[in-house]
Amino acid sequence: MIETFIKALVNRETISYLIFGVLTTVVSIVSYEVVKRLLAHGKEPTPLIINISTVASWILAVSFAFVTNKLFVFQSMSMDAGVLFKEITAFVGARLLSLGFEVVWMNVTTVVLKWNDSFCKIAAQFVIVVLNYIFSKLFIFK
Repeated sequence: MIETFIKALVNRETISYLIFGVLTTVVSIVSYEVVKRLLAHGKEPTPLIINISTVASWILAVSFAFVTNKLFVFQSMSMDAGVLFKEITAFVGARLLSLGFEVVWMNVTTVVLKWNDSFCKIAAQFVIVVLNYIFSKLFIFK
């Protein structure tokens, strides 16, 4: 039973998802920091700057994640316009849920609780990776 569970967790798909999930997280965090620093000009970031940086990093990370998930993780090779449209809309729709979580999380933790925004961005990514895998596996790249 344990061996079956381990085989279900440790396979090409989950390992490649973790690798590309880490890379997507890097894209998200780095792009967040770049946009935030460009907008804040060395000052403390305002809530507006945090939100703009969060959304900008989400756009870049989702674009990267779609291509890598489609081709390398779930190996969905169809380039048919109908299939692509269905996959992209489902993928972006699911990622909008994770964006909603991230925006709420960032506002509550950084604006209300006054926690460090960079730390909060990193913490949010752990939850987002799990949520996004579930959405991709069950609903998008079947």
